[in-house]
Amino acid sequence: MKPITLAVDAMGGDFAPEVVVQGVCAAVRQSDLRILLVGNPEAISPFLKKEMYGDDRIEIIPTFQSIPMDASPKKALEEFPEASMIKAAKLVQSGAADALISAGNTGALVLSAARNIPRIQNVHRTALAAVYPTLNELKRKDIFSLILDVGANVLVDPENLVHFALMGSSYASEIKGIQDPAVALLNMGSEPNKGGPRYAEAYAILSELPHINFIGNIEGHDLLRGIADVVVTEGLVGNVAIKTIEGSAETVMGLGKMAFKQKFIWKLGLIMLSSGIRGLKKLTDYQEYGGAPILGLNKLVLKCHGKSTSRAIHNAIKLAAKSIRDDLTGNMQRSIRTFEETIIKPGDSYVTAYES
Repeated sequence: MKPITLAVDAMGGDFAPEVVVQGVCAAVRQSDLRILLVGNPEAISPFLKKEMYGDDRIEIIPTFQSIPMDASPKKALEEFPEASMIKAAKLVQSGAADALISAGNTGALVLSAARNIPRIQNVHRTALAAVYPTLNELKRKDIFSLILDVGANVLVDPENLVHFALMGSSYASEIKGIQDPAVALLNMGSEPNKGGPRYAEAYAILSELPHINFIGNIEGHDLLRGIADVVVTEGLVGNVAIKTIEGSAETVMGLGKMAFKQKFIWKLGLIMLSSGIRGLKKLTDYQEYGGAPILGLNKLVLKCHGKSTSRAIHNAIKLAAKSIRDDLTGNMQRSIRTFEETIIKPGDSYVTAYES
């Protein structure tokens, strides 16, 4: 069987290329993966040498351009046409690599992927997904739910929301092993007509689909309960929601430090709770999850946190390999095709939130 090949943007992220090289080397040591490390050879080679790694399963694909983390996505793609993440996307497009991993500029990655990697047929909008910890009221094997979109688009139409639901359901089923995952729309109320015409129409369509476990609308206060395996929304709302969740551990830690300085009895209480607080911090730590998938493309693209460490890169590589072995994109394609055969709607033009 052909080994899995991953294109990794060596220059993306705040601590690249060092942590990227470290994560790649750790992953290859523990697997039979092949890695195409895209970036500046002069910057990459010293770290490979430091890792004392000479395996030919890691190949440097040279390019001397990279996209700054704070650059305007559309402008950056024009100014840096040979940038590492663009070159990595083209490797996936050509079939030289099975998936793309980058910790670089989020908007530029979404745009690079959209321009170079074909979308699933009839999918007009990709979605950036993320996992987050919950109270796990569904009693799953793990405590995490998936939310999408968290930033690839600002606003979308009802059919896009339905596509997001189907793709998210496939992800929860294939990657998390959940049979018949519960899917919900994030809305301002539980009633079917809440959220305006677009959300009401999406609700109506999802309610009629026989091959998805749609449980209706949930509100913001339901997010952390874990009553849905997949939460579907637009990028604007999803981005605010996930960043609020990500900031919760930092808030708890900050409040703890404030309390520690106030009273001795509070200090004793915090010392007793310290292991639980550390556990909360770990649960909300991006390093544990590796990367956020960009769903809707024929090949997998994973966006790692800009501050990713070698452990985060390593975990992203493991996630990508599992997604490929489980044929995640193939299952999404079949799910979308079944929907389109059930409810036919006209196509629309494809524009990401980063085009402007």
